Amino acid sequence: MPLPDTMFCAQQIHIPPELPDILKQFTKAAIRTQPADVLQWSAGYFSALSSGDPLPVKDRIEMPVATQKTDLADLEQKWGKLCLPVEKFRALLQLDPCEHEIEWIKFLALGCSMLGGSLSTAMKHLCEILTTDPEGGPARIPFETFAYVYRYLSRLDPEISVAETEVYLSSLKDSVESRKNGMIGLSDFFVLRRKM
Repeated sequence: MPLPDTMFCAQQIHIPPELPDILKQFTKAAIRTQPADVLQWSAGYFSALSSGDPLPVKDRIEMPVATQKTDLADLEQKWGKLCLPVEKFRALLQLDPCEHEIEWIKFLALGCSMLGGSLSTAMKHLCEILTTDPEGGPARIPFETFAYVYRYLSRLDPEISVAETEVYLSSLKDSVESRKNGMIGLSDFFVLRRKM
């Protein structure tokens, strides 16, 4: 005759009060680190945690660098898998219609433009996304990248002339090259307007 299953009551089960915080930190670390083998990484994480060693965690998530054009059908499929509204995807592409492929940086720029509402805010979002600086840092990116995206987005705005764009970029380039090793950050171009 098999033994009956052991039953426990709430008073017998003790959950340490720090467990939820430990699991929360573990989850954040796993998301940032994106380990190839989650099981092996988890074992190393908790082993390091219990022995007081440095944790095998990245400071921030590293996105794969895309250098080529992306097929719009693949992009739309990934958009759908993220449960984002397809209408927004199509509206985003209507800002600069293209045939079958789009450069990833242009797609990102269009998304920042749609999110920001103004060219300055779009460039702020772009710098915050592309920077390799720590969270809360100056959000610097190479000036060449900034200039490429700024020219692209300003070309889509009928109120901004090519001459205005070039004068603006030239003034930024002079200050950036002399002081910042070719990197441009938010403080170089973005002025936050405060309500009085």
